[in-house]
Amino acid sequence: MSIYTKGGDKGTTNLVHTKNVSKSDDRIQLEGTIDELTSHIGVVKTMVSDGDTIRFLEKIQENLITVMAGVADPYNREYKINDDKTELLEEEIDRLEALFNRPKQFILPGACRLSAEIDVTRTVARRAERALAAVSVKFGSDTGTKKYMNRLADYLYVLARYEDARAAEKKESSQKETGGIGMIAEEAVGKSEKTDTVSETVSGQSSTSVDEAVIQAVLRRIGMQGRITLEGAKKLIEKIEQEALRRGKKAVIAVCGPDGNPIAVHVMDGAFLVSFDVALKKAYTSVAVKMSTMELAGLAQPGGTFYGVDKMDGGKIVIFGGGVPLKAGDTIIGGLGISGGTGEEDHSLAQYGLSVLPEVLA
Repeated sequence: MSIYTKGGDKGTTNLVHTKNVSKSDDRIQLEGTIDELTSHIGVVKTMVSDGDTIRFLEKIQENLITVMAGVADPYNREYKINDDKTELLEEEIDRLEALFNRPKQFILPGACRLSAEIDVTRTVARRAERALAAVSVKFGSDTGTKKYMNRLADYLYVLARYEDARAAEKKESSQKETGGIGMIAEEAVGKSEKTDTVSETVSGQSSTSVDEAVIQAVLRRIGMQGRITLEGAKKLIEKIEQEALRRGKKAVIAVCGPDGNPIAVHVMDGAFLVSFDVALKKAYTSVAVKMSTMELAGLAQPGGTFYGVDKMDGGKIVIFGGGVPLKAGDTIIGGLGISGGTGEEDHSLAQYGLSVLPEVLA
């Protein structure tokens, strides 16, 4: 069946029990606003890293779809929102408020990108609540739905303030860390300059890079010493697995060091047997060529710069998506390889891994 039916070309649409309803009707406006709200929540989901919060937001989206069905078919009791769903929102609000000191004064949105997006979503939720009130006056509405929509906006407000608090905490921690790293960097530069002086005295030229010394000193300070640690690899794999489960994917996730040697490999239940070897090769390839395997795939086509590269290095090079180099600044500290879906699906999961890497390394 085609996506277009031409049924709404005259500015009307149908509800379950009413035909040829104008698209300017309050009920249709409410349906559209809730659809918009659901989409905004989808954007927030892509920015949130906590798996429990993502799943909670998905439940909200499912409830909003039920609300939309109830607007279209108000006589169907299956589309009523019971108080249990509102109580779950209240419980989550209470849980979040226990984790930080919520500011009592007026808030200027925009302390961080995520909270700003949640605040936009909150305003759409309030608009949907007002649209529901308008529908209620003219056509009546489910009392439970009105409670739920009111509490939903409250939840989104608290979630935004919680993310503000988290961002402020990370910023403060980063500033403290930067101060300590700055001292180490100065020491590294000082030592490097001394080494350069001695080297120049002996051979007449410098043999030590100040920048490299600083980079290595900073990496040692955060316990990485130029490579991702086993602990870091495990944390990264755990976050990627949560995202894979959310997407309904079964994959093998491999992390290697900058030398290409494996650090950790995780096989999700139900993953293909062949994915184990492929994931390792994707991780290796990403550090061997210093680019994602998706990017390499484009360059390895006939006539491309790297055509035939997959025949080199004993077959360890692969040219389909799912492998990305892991970097701290501009320094490659390891490679990530994911195998279990299409090249595009594996690459998307790998990109998610890169998005949470700073949190893993913090």
